Amino acid sequence: MTSSPQTSSPVVIDTNIVLDIWVYQDPATPSLLNALEQGMLQWLATPPMREELLRVLDYPHIAKRREIAELSAEAVLAHFDGLAKIQAIAPKAPYICKDEDDQKFIDLAVAHQALLLSKDKQVLRLSNRLARLGVAVRKTWPLEKILNKYSFMKIYMIKWLYLSHYEQEEHHEQHKNDS
Repeated sequence: MTSSPQTSSPVVIDTNIVLDIWVYQDPATPSLLNALEQGMLQWLATPPMREELLRVLDYPHIAKRREIAELSAEAVLAHFDGLAKIQAIAPKAPYICKDEDDQKFIDLAVAHQALLLSKDKQVLRLSNRLARLGVAVRKTWPLEKILNKYSFMKIYMIKWLYLSHYEQEEHHEQHKNDS
């Protein structure tokens, strides 16, 4: 992994997104994982975040999903350990989340003015307040939205090229018949 402080943007990733990456293999996460592996994003985490992940990996519905994917809890933790930069526990942020379990993610993001990736409703409700502190809260890494727009544009362009080609052939055929 090539990590450079000048090009790396800090990101704090909620446990549900971590599960999306490795356990659920959510199609919205490959570019996030690539950005982490390439060092474009610097994943910040704390020991309590790792402990939460370890605990959640053993929840029955998640353990069943890991079993289907033939993925051990140790393998997920190895990914976490290989990519996350462990930080000291951050001081309490000025805004408090109603879900105590999510406060540690908010605190760390505020302390480092990092992007916070979370799908938790209580965290998302704080988006505007956290923005005042330099923290952007997103459900997905922003590149996914760009790629999705690009895919739409790509389909549109293919359709446009096809129709343009068809119209040109039709015009050529009509011109040929007029002669």
